[in-house]
Amino acid sequence: MNIHQFDLDFYVPNVIAAYIIETADGPVLIETGPDTVYKNLEKSIHDAGFSIDDIKHVFVTHIHLDHSGAAWHFAERGATIYVHPRGAKHLVDPSKLVASAERIYGDKMQELWGTINPVPEDRIRSTEDGQRLSIGDVGIRVLDSPGHASHHNVYIIEGIAFTGDAAGIRIAGGPVLPPTPPPDINIEQWQATLRKIRDVKPDILYPTHFGRSVDVLPHLDELESRLLEWSNWIGEQLQKGKSDEEITKEYEVISKDLLSRHNIVDDFLKAYEFADPFWMNVMGLVRYWRKYKLGE
Repeated sequence: MNIHQFDLDFYVPNVIAAYIIETADGPVLIETGPDTVYKNLEKSIHDAGFSIDDIKHVFVTHIHLDHSGAAWHFAERGATIYVHPRGAKHLVDPSKLVASAERIYGDKMQELWGTINPVPEDRIRSTEDGQRLSIGDVGIRVLDSPGHASHHNVYIIEGIAFTGDAAGIRIAGGPVLPPTPPPDINIEQWQATLRKIRDVKPDILYPTHFGRSVDVLPHLDELESRLLEWSNWIGEQLQKGKSDEEITKEYEVISKDLLSRHNIVDDFLKAYEFADPFWMNVMGLVRYWRKYKLGE
């Protein structure tokens, strides 16, 4: 099986990856990135020997805009978009998705994500947990994988797991970090998802941020350990009465110190910051604690 990994060059390299799987029924695309880097994706697809019109099957792991924001381009050309059932309606009518993103990104919205058009309902295929799909000579197994987002899938193809954000973020061999944006973070569900991935026993992980990882169990263990560590730390700060602003400043210092100890500097540091904004991680974990732990 041939896999092509594309760097969509979102501000700096190593932030967002998309993948093509070659099949007897043409190329399958996993992740589209946002509209702002669609031209980069189009060029990468062309350089790999394909055209946009060759792609009739597009799988997005979830509907966050860095993963699915350009899906409408492919739907307009007749591709089927495979997506978690909780996410399908938000691709058909992205108004709530856009409103939610605008609350987070404010006046950076257009610069980051570009145009977000609806995907026609007849171009959407909602998935089911455990579903096995065949495209050409390639089988694709769907794992419902909440925790990072309630509308998240992991796709298993011949012992390879395309994990979106469910297996965290790892750039340039650095530490595995948990992306915890609002509004769906749920630590217990995420732990269940990690158990699910371990049970499949994949040989290789392909996170969207960023690229191939072959030390599967250490990778997943590191993610779970850091997810629990940082969640518990956030909870402790809230119970001490610290403000969100105070927590964010301290979290940023802790995160940057961790990355510097792994020699993640310069453009690699910027890549981590674009893929996993520290301030947004705090927002998601604070919301989780207030909703599920503190009963606010």
